Amino acid sequence: MSDLYARHRSVLPDWLALYYEDPIEITHGEGRHVWDADGNKYLDFFGGILTTMTAHALPEVTKAVSEQAGRILHSSTLYLNRQMVELAERIAQLSGIPDARVFFTTSGTEANDTALLLATTHRRSNTILAMRNSYHGRSFSAVGITGNRGWSPTSLSPLQTLYVHGGVRTRGPYASLSDADFIAACVDDLKDLLGHTRPPAALIAEPIQGVGGFTSGPDGLYAAFREVLAERGILWIADEVQTGWGRTGDHFWGWQAHGQNGPPDILTFAKGIGNGSSIGGVVARAEIMNCLDANSISTFGGTQITMAAGLANLNYLLEHDLQGNARRVGGLLAERLRAVAAQVPHVREVRGRGLMLGVELVRPGTDQADPDAAAAVLEATRAGGLLIGKGGGHNTSALRIAPPLSLTVAEAEEGAAILGSALRSLT
Repeated sequence: MSDLYARHRSVLPDWLALYYEDPIEITHGEGRHVWDADGNKYLDFFGGILTTMTAHALPEVTKAVSEQAGRILHSSTLYLNRQMVELAERIAQLSGIPDARVFFTTSGTEANDTALLLATTHRRSNTILAMRNSYHGRSFSAVGITGNRGWSPTSLSPLQTLYVHGGVRTRGPYASLSDADFIAACVDDLKDLLGHTRPPAALIAEPIQGVGGFTSGPDGLYAAFREVLAERGILWIADEVQTGWGRTGDHFWGWQAHGQNGPPDILTFAKGIGNGSSIGGVVARAEIMNCLDANSISTFGGTQITMAAGLANLNYLLEHDLQGNARRVGGLLAERLRAVAAQVPHVREVRGRGLMLGVELVRPGTDQADPDAAAAVLEATRAGGLLIGKGGGHNTSALRIAPPLSLTVAEAEEGAAILGSALRSLT
């Protein structure tokens, strides 16, 4: 055991998860690569949990942060902040939400917590609809609505949560149906559920479930839900913490795969926009954002240095069409992984879109999750010079692949080869 690992275990919580039997300390990165304290170089296909969105040590972001640090780091929301206004203007315009207002937080957890506050206050209801297999953060209220037992340590909650079918296409009672019939069955289930409860405040849903293993329902599912919800005044919160900013390739926001009945009422974001800086936030129609009747501020949300990072990062993303790159290179990577999967009995499914891909592992010949296989692949890919993630509501048996959106074709091929070798080594 390394000295740093021993110190970590002696002073930090037991429930603070670490990857690998022999955890690594990442000391620096560049582009799509990182190095550990022993000098080992890795191709990074997880980006600090989908947070390093453009690239490690991106010069444009580094320069913006350095210049801002030389002026002022922070002043709080009690003072006008040019960088915060400029980034809010950009995000409001990109969100697709009419008459949008933006509130910045420091994390996706806090963003979702704020969205729940807004929805329940606006609707005067503490009932929330959430998806099975979902994850929305670590705060008390966010844990309370999480539909994934592995990430929900308590059933206590300030909210009443009701769980809806549809977040996982290939498991559950509707898995055998066609996409159209799957959506119809989920809508019927939602209508039935609404007939047995007080009017909920909102449905919160990830367009692609992140911690759940990059699962999703068919395109159009949430559009069909929205039709039912809108008739009853129930709000739709799109949790875009992992799916936002073009990561899915096909769309800038995940909700756009379900946009036939308009944008969500509330959108939450975080992770990638800061490229490692602590930025989260909420976008909502003005009538919803302004419904609070008490004072509020954010000490660190929207602080100057993180806003400078966010502006530089967003500019780079848009100017270099990283959404298009995610679509093109992600499509190639998915093809390579599906070719490997056809040869490996442990692989149940390769799923996702863009540079947000999941590989679900099971015991060969069964539908049973195989978390040991997932752990073994993580170790094997690390040994081969590749970092990936894992997750999944079915016993953490899904590999999560989410490189920076500037990933090159050559790097995609290299990563696919390392992962393919690790998968083929399973016995």
